[in-house]
Amino acid sequence: MKELLYNNDEDVITTYGNMIYHIALSKTGTKHDAEDIFQEVFMKYLKKKPKFNNEEHRKAWFIRVTVNCTSSFFTNVFRKKTRNITEDLIFIDKEMQDLSTELHKIPQKYREVIYLFYYEEMSINEIGIALNRKNSTVRTQLTRARSMLKEFMDMEDYYV
Repeated sequence: MKELLYNNDEDVITTYGNMIYHIALSKTGTKHDAEDIFQEVFMKYLKKKPKFNNEEHRKAWFIRVTVNCTSSFFTNVFRKKTRNITEDLIFIDKEMQDLSTELHKIPQKYREVIYLFYYEEMSINEIGIALNRKNSTVRTQLTRARSMLKEFMDMEDYYV
């Protein structure tokens, strides 16, 4: 396999850090937990120094490791004995605050496909590969997530 060259590990963090953080945030729901996952993913990267065929392969690796780290995060014994505190997020834009509030009302499995599809601009096939789900499952989850968001927004008299 050919190793793709970055000048240093900081370039890799700059390239993929935002994506990893947002995937972790969509799964955990808190910025502190997302930061912990972020650090864990990059520690795995630095320890393993994996070789990649291309950038798509590298991106898929980071998504898979992030999903795996968040899954193991929820099964951690310490985590089971703690409670989350509610975070008050401050948004400059009211629309972004409303959207964030509505996104956290839908189940985590729908939040992650919404994030990957709209924010990372991944195709359904790429999401399926990254999350180890069938394309039909990803399409169904996107449809259900959109429907839930629309329903929440209609119930609360949001106007789009």
